[in-house]
Amino acid sequence: MTAPTAPAPSAWAPLRIAAYRNLWLALLASNIGTWMQTVGAQWLLVEQSGSDTLVAIVQTASTLPIVLLALPSGALADTLDRRRLLIAVQSFLVAVGVLLSVLTLTGHMPPALLLTLTFALGAGQALTAPAWQALIPDLVPRPQLANASALGAISMNLARAVGPAVAGVLIARTGAGVVFALNALTFALFTFVLWRWRPPVLTTSAVPERFAAAVRAGGRYVRHSPVVRRILLRATLFLVPGSALWALLPLVAGRRLGLGSGGYGVLLAAVGVGAVIGALLLPRLRARWSVTKLLLVAGVLFALVLAVLGLVRSEAAVVVALLPAGVAWVMVLSSVNAAMQLFLPNWVRARGLAVYQMVFAGAQAAGALAWGALSDAVGLVTAHVAAAALMAAGVVTLRWWPMLNTAGMNREPASYWPEPHLELDPDDHDGPVLVTVTYPVRPENEQEFVAAMRAVRRSRLRTGAVQWGLFRNGEEPGCFVEAYLVPTWDEHERQHTGRLTGADREAEERAQRLADGPPRATHLLSAE
Repeated sequence: MTAPTAPAPSAWAPLRIAAYRNLWLALLASNIGTWMQTVGAQWLLVEQSGSDTLVAIVQTASTLPIVLLALPSGALADTLDRRRLLIAVQSFLVAVGVLLSVLTLTGHMPPALLLTLTFALGAGQALTAPAWQALIPDLVPRPQLANASALGAISMNLARAVGPAVAGVLIARTGAGVVFALNALTFALFTFVLWRWRPPVLTTSAVPERFAAAVRAGGRYVRHSPVVRRILLRATLFLVPGSALWALLPLVAGRRLGLGSGGYGVLLAAVGVGAVIGALLLPRLRARWSVTKLLLVAGVLFALVLAVLGLVRSEAAVVVALLPAGVAWVMVLSSVNAAMQLFLPNWVRARGLAVYQMVFAGAQAAGALAWGALSDAVGLVTAHVAAAALMAAGVVTLRWWPMLNTAGMNREPASYWPEPHLELDPDDHDGPVLVTVTYPVRPENEQEFVAAMRAVRRSRLRTGAVQWGLFRNGEEPGCFVEAYLVPTWDEHERQHTGRLTGADREAEERAQRLADGPPRATHLLSAE
């Protein structure tokens, strides 16, 4: 008889952990404030200017800093105390929020200054996201990471449902300045919860990476990880056309439907409600469908919604259409975010998630600017139809570029290399270091061995190498030499002690089984 399978963790299971629950609630409040801020800024520009592009640039101003600062902020989150970093950043956001509200309430807020301060808030969010995302695996058990990712989506979309509706009412009654002040208050609340939280002190003898080296290492990891690159590609192909919804919805509300700020808030709330529904349905859908099928269904739904927004002038029809838009949005972004969380090893998690945030924000920033300019040039209807067509084209590419299956990959840390014993004593920052590994290989195994070494190559380049090559010894037939260059001795020691995973070990063992005897490693230190 087959043993019964353990039930999947409840979608709400991470909230039973007090530390995660308190921080999640504080972040929910902050997300609500951020959406209130976005609606306030967009509606202020709708009233002050008649430019579609200027209204759409609010999205660009809030997301462009993430593109510019994501990888450096990820490096900071991987090398500094994440809690202290978050407290410092939230304090900065409080100061910017107070300045924004005071200037608006006193009538000294021209469009250029509004966009500048929106950019500053975006910079704070760019520093917040990687540190928070990297903290989640320390707060919840690994089996609950997918549910924690879904709860993150619920937080974002509850905020999208509540924030715009509240902002619409407040703007109509009191103006945008009060909305900006409440946003500053939510930053202060998140700061307070972080200050009250006392995480367990982890004792480690590892010396933090230097900032510049950490940034370069994060970029190398993403560049040489096919799984991460595929996740980023799928996110981009959805987000560029999907950003048309957020960039042009204020114009749909004001021009095509004749709604005020309250009506615009209702439209955004419909998307948020749909997203919450999608997050609740996601565990069941994930159990039945592959991630690729989830992306296909979500892409088709979103393309249809974009077409409806461009072609239909009925307020009720638009509200109904925005519900599946929210479902589709959360299906895609929760799935790709969970895939990143589960795949990335701990040593580079914040940097990998920072690159994801950079792609997330960059696709929306570039998309918002493009759709706003297209709407200025050819009209709202054509812009929406073009976005729908681009979304459909992205769905078609799933046939050639599906999500890669990582279910069988071992992502646990694996320190399996023997400690190098050298007669010389290099300094941590000495380099470069040329590592050679010699493999004796029988003629009948040579072709298969070379193929197996391709996975080893990617492993070396992900974990520290800047150059890699596989050579045959001209004097010894059947002797292969792997050679790779590491920038410093410190980087190579980190390969030994913390950067490799079980999947890296499996790739090496697959190649070594094809060799005729154990490999022999040498370490060549720079003489300059």
